[in-house]
Amino acid sequence: MSLTVNGLDELKKLVGSDLGTSEWIEVTQERIDTFADATGDHQWIHVDPERAKDGPFGAPIAHGYLTLSLFIPLFTELLDVQGVTTKVNYGLNKVRFPSPVKVGSRIRLTAKLAEVEEVPGGVQITVEGAIEIEGATKPAAVLQSLSRFYA
Repeated sequence: MSLTVNGLDELKKLVGSDLGTSEWIEVTQERIDTFADATGDHQWIHVDPERAKDGPFGAPIAHGYLTLSLFIPLFTELLDVQGVTTKVNYGLNKVRFPSPVKVGSRIRLTAKLAEVEEVPGGVQITVEGAIEIEGATKPAAVLQSLSRFYA
C-alpha cells in the first residue's frame, strides 16, 4: 500500500519514517532470461537451469543487478510523491548482495526515508532499503538509493 504525499514540504516531514513493505514479486526464469538478453549477461548460473542445478546454489540465480533494478517498481508501491514535475534516480551510495535470489523465489522491499536534502529546484532523498527473499535469513540486497524530486 502506497503512502502518498503532496509536494516537497510533506515529503520533508517523513524523514526517519519507515515507508513499509511492498508486496511480494516472483523472480521467474523468464524475467532472468529477459534481463540477460537486455544486458548481454548470459552467464550459465543465470540462464542454464540444467547446468545451474549442479552449480553452487543448486538452481539458477537472478543477476544481482536484476535484483537491484527491481528496487524501483517495489519502491513505487511504498511512496508516491504528488505535486512535483520530475522524479529521477540520482544514484546509489551503497549496495551489497548478501544472498542470491534463486529462480522461483519471491522478493519484497522494506524501506526507510533516511534523509531529505535541498538541491537546486527540489530535494534529494536517501532511502535505506532491503530487498528480502521470502523464507531467507539474509536479504538479497541492502542499499542506499538517491532520488531527486523537482517542484
